[in-house]
Amino acid sequence: MLPADLCHEEWMKTVKPSLAYDETKDYDTWREQVRQKLTELLGDMPERCDLNIRVEYEKEHETYYEKRMIFTSEENAEIPCHLLVPKNVKLPCPVAICLQGHTTGMHISMARPIYPPDEGYISRDADFAIQALNNGYAALVMEQRGFGELKSQALLNIFPKSESTCAHPAMTAILMGRTLIGERAWDVSRAVDLLETMPDIIDPKKIILTGNSGGGTATYYAACLEPRIALTVPSSSICTYKDSIIWKRHCPCNYIPNIAKYLDMGELACLIAPRPLVLVAGVKDDGFHINGSREVADIVRKIYDRVGAPENFRFIEGPEGHKYYPNLSWPVVHEYID
Repeated sequence: MLPADLCHEEWMKTVKPSLAYDETKDYDTWREQVRQKLTELLGDMPERCDLNIRVEYEKEHETYYEKRMIFTSEENAEIPCHLLVPKNVKLPCPVAICLQGHTTGMHISMARPIYPPDEGYISRDADFAIQALNNGYAALVMEQRGFGELKSQALLNIFPKSESTCAHPAMTAILMGRTLIGERAWDVSRAVDLLETMPDIIDPKKIILTGNSGGGTATYYAACLEPRIALTVPSSSICTYKDSIIWKRHCPCNYIPNIAKYLDMGELACLIAPRPLVLVAGVKDDGFHINGSREVADIVRKIYDRVGAPENFRFIEGPEGHKYYPNLSWPVVHEYID
């Protein structure tokens, strides 16, 4: 007898999503069906409210300026963030929104260790914001729900030393007809609203969205919903469901109810195309198997060919495992943004 998870694995090997890419279908009709279905599956989204931006402090560092802010994403949901702007660059400049994955929080992006595991994350190139600054871009570092300063208090009451605490908010979101990944995508959209209030500093036509692991997952879904993202760079996260979250245990924030019946991750790229998309995968990643990432890349490539923008898709294979690959990613960012 097969345990329940292995039963699901076998089902995934044979199922064909009803909205799988089919080159014989009318593209625009199919794309609209994908958009509607993803919007439905990610769950109810709130109405836009006043950002209510609060600046907590401003600092000058040796090579950049920093502004710490909190903005209101929706009623009862406040998102802390840091805007880092490099010195000696022409303003307004491009900006990279940086999304940490399952780490101790957004401070990792700024290479500011707080907890014992932090040095390890930073050594694996998770300091995206510093990388952005070094490449001449501003960086918006924002906390994602369930991480860092937005940890689940219910889980902390049980596991006070827990690093990431997604499980409880991911499950309670489902009770309300939502998903945690949908809420994170919404927060990114509101972060874009925030950036648009700073036209003297930020070029709103050159917004980059990037992240690794869970941050890469949020990057991908957010870019599907937010057309103002100019360049999308998810790392170590984009893979077929059967080669990632089905065969190995992942955090509940990765799961969207019913999605495998309709879509896989490759099809979702139609909501990003023809905007530039750079998928980054590690050949030794044991959580997002490289064969599944290559399978997604094959579908994405067909979509970009279909819309006449093959040059706007790149698939980068890093030589190691589950990590960010700055030396491979940022040169490609320059090609699209500069």
